[in-house]
Amino acid sequence: MSSKAGEVHIAILKAAEETGIILTCEEHQVGGFGNIIAGIIDQNKKYSTPLLVDMIGVEDRFGESGAPWELTKVFGLTAEHITKRA
Repeated sequence: MSSKAGEVHIAILKAAEETGIILTCEEHQVGGFGNIIAGIIDQNKKYSTPLLVDMIGVEDRFGESGAPWELTKVFGLTAEHITKRA
């Protein structure tokens, strides 16, 4: 693992420890980025405190065509949607 990757892992673990919650958001199928973050936490977190993990992304459905700002509304990825979910 490069030193940069190690720094990222440390930052993720520190955020998890300090907040007790991790919420990932991706503009495609849910799970890619969120699974990477969950894996880093799973492999390194000391389980002395509970941790909530949730992932926001496009649910399992066919894609649609349109302008990016329209599609973020269709797929529930606007700031308002993310805030409501958080």
